[in-house]
Formats: sequence, structure tokens, C-alpha cells
Amino acid sequence: MKFAVIVFPGSNCDADMYHAIKDGLGEEVEYVFHTETSLDGFDAVLLPGGFSHGDYLRSGAIARFAPIMPAVIQAAEAGKPVLGVCNGFQVLLEAGLLPGAMKRNIDLKFVCRTVELVVENNKTMFSSGYEQGQTIRIPVAHGEGNYECDDETLANLRANKQIVFRYNEHVNGSKGDIAGITNERGNVLGMMPHPERATETLLGNDQGLAVFTSILRNWRESHVTAS
Repeated sequence: MKFAVIVFPGSNCDADMYHAIKDGLGEEVEYVFHTETSLDGFDAVLLPGGFSHGDYLRSGAIARFAPIMPAVIQAAEAGKPVLGVCNGFQVLLEAGLLPGAMKRNIDLKFVCRTVELVVENNKTMFSSGYEQGQTIRIPVAHGEGNYECDDETLANLRANKQIVFRYNEHVNGSKGDIAGITNERGNVLGMMPHPERATETLLGNDQGLAVFTSILRNWRESHVTAS
């Protein structure tokens, strides 16, 4: 399986994402810069955290118009897994690949620590490696992680089981304590916590690795047949 890590000016978690795939998952991965226009040959797309284009205007608002974004949207429409973490989540919201918007944290302070998440739905290509209702600990690092949507959208997210991860504690004021959601089809996941920073015990936590092993397992089940 071959992963693309999209690199915008200001991305700062691209190397962590690359390491998680190459060394944690043991799969092929390449950086793809924002000026490229094709993602042909890649099986999955990863949008890392950081401050794309300085996060001027709004987080992810400029990156959404990068030359690579039509290819990201095309990959999502083709059903390929697309994962956006932190700033990557914000870019997916700005691009309309996920519903809702992101606001400043409710206390207007940057939060950087490990938090508890509850796995709300383990029936997705990103979360099948977890148990339903499992509590995990994943780092967060953001100033604009306060997820917002109208009540109808929240009801749809719940009805369609698109809420994959929920904070188990007060973190940033997110509506419904949402930490990660998918699109309705289930192949695009945006999440504020950083699973790529929790992929090996050497770093003190490997509970994020299951996000990536879930993607790989789903892909193998879909593309690899036993002879």
C-alpha cells in the first residue's frame, strides 16, 4: 500500500506522519508537495498537522485552494482513504469534504497534552483496530480545535455514525465533544488529536498506531486476494 503525505507551506507534522507509515506501519510513503496536481499511484492520502500558509484568514482556508486539492478531492470521490489530522482536518472542512467548521478553543488558549478519547464507532476503515467504546490516550496540540456545526448536522452525524472519536474530558469546547468525524461514505476522516505522535512505546504511547493499521487492513481486505 502506498501513502501520500501532502506538504503545505507551514506543515510541521509531515515528518511524524511519514515516520508513522514507514517505520510504524512498514508501508511505502512519499511526500507530495502542495504544488503538485496528481495523486495517481497512491492508495491513501494523509493531510498532516501544522499551520498551512500560516493559517492566515482561517485555519486551512488558503490550503484549500492549493493545486493539489482537486486531486485530494478526486481521491476522496474515488473512495480512497483520506485522513486529515489537526490542520489537515481543518483543510478538509474548508474543502467541503467534511461537514462543519472549526473555531478557536473555548478558553482561547492553545492546548498541548495527551487526552482521553472514546472510540464511538469502530466500524470504519480508520478505527476497526479498536474496540467499540474503548478509551484511548492520544496527544492534542491546537488552538482552533473547537468543532462547530448546526443541530441538524450534529443529528445527521450521530444518525449516520460518522462520529468516530469523542473527547472523554473537556478539551476545547467542541460540539458534542467531537474529536473526529468521517464523511457519510466513511472514507474521509478528520480528527484533531495526533495518532501519528503515538505509534511506538519508545515515545510513551502506541495507541495511535491502530488508526493506520486499520487503514492497511481494510485496504488489504479490499485489494489483496489469497491465491
